[in-house]
Amino acid sequence: MKKRVVIAGGGTGGHLYPGIALARALMRHDMDIEISFVGTRKGLEAKVLPREGFDLKTIFSAGLIGKKKIAKWVSWFKLPIGAAQSMCFLIRKRPGLVVGVGGYASGPLVFSAWILRIPILIHEQNSIPGMTNKFLGKIADKIAVSFKESSTSFPKGKVEVTGNMIREELCQPKEEIPTKTEGPFRVLVLGGSQGAHSINMAMVEALQSLSEIKEGLHITHQTGEVDFQRINKEYKQNKFSSDVRPFIDDMGEQYRKASLVICRAGATTIAEINACGKMSILIPFPHAAHNHQEKNARILESANAGELVLDKELSGSRIAESIIQAMENPEGLEAMEKNSYKLGNRDATEKVRRLCMELLEEAHRKSGKTKKMQGNYVLSCF
Repeated sequence: MKKRVVIAGGGTGGHLYPGIALARALMRHDMDIEISFVGTRKGLEAKVLPREGFDLKTIFSAGLIGKKKIAKWVSWFKLPIGAAQSMCFLIRKRPGLVVGVGGYASGPLVFSAWILRIPILIHEQNSIPGMTNKFLGKIADKIAVSFKESSTSFPKGKVEVTGNMIREELCQPKEEIPTKTEGPFRVLVLGGSQGAHSINMAMVEALQSLSEIKEGLHITHQTGEVDFQRINKEYKQNKFSSDVRPFIDDMGEQYRKASLVICRAGATTIAEINACGKMSILIPFPHAAHNHQEKNARILESANAGELVLDKELSGSRIAESIIQAMENPEGLEAMEKNSYKLGNRDATEKVRRLCMELLEEAHRKSGKTKKMQGNYVLSCF
């Protein structure tokens, strides 16, 4: 009998890529597993999953936090529609397991799975769980968390600290990660899958302060679609060695080459940085729910594995100062890289995969017992 798993969630890369990492791990260990994703048409999953070779079922769903008046009413209106779509999809697909990885689509799909008595695993990426996952934790069979700090938000008997699931190419042991070669100091700038305007503008401003050392610098910058043309033009006009893109596909390669990472403090980005053992300048998104990105960043800061810069304190001179300091203090940079690597959970995806298989096998055993009991009842009737 073919095993079916539905992975629900997305919206941003921080929710989507852990789900893709899990899907690949499940398929790598069992070719008989069929994976389906559930998301929304507006989320990143609608662009990424087709080219990754996965099926995507889209439903109506939207967030509630931060919405006002009409927008909030529209979001409430979408919830029952999304739940009905989820119910129909699950009845038709009949999966043995549903995995919620966060994002708008996770709530309706996981709740529908609970109604249909389908086993549920949810994964919480952040140090402070969101409202949806707190609720879903009450009905889930297993809960995997990235930070031990978030364990207290869920029922004790269900929680396991696994770390955040990341792409396989980022899970190499230290000795297999290529050592830095002679060449420019490489800065990798990320603003999340959609870019970050404040980081983009700060980097443009920083170019003036970095002009005297630009011969020893190379900057790879993911801008997002909106700012791409403007930022690319600035790097060219200032004659910096750069690789400016709206979206970076080869993240494994870029992380390996980077000497320093400047980025937001989403849980998946932090997990990738730590897995590769990179020093980072973390600029938390100030409007993240419950300010969870700042909490994520402070965990690295307290371990001397990253530098925290609040968005309200962000400026070109501040960024330039941090880059110059990292270039001029290789011993300090190396110490922070080691601390970052120690925080990495390179086996997180495997841990979550095992939890999934346990739930699938348990569901299979229960299904077998039910069929046996039904068979015995039929025989007893003759």
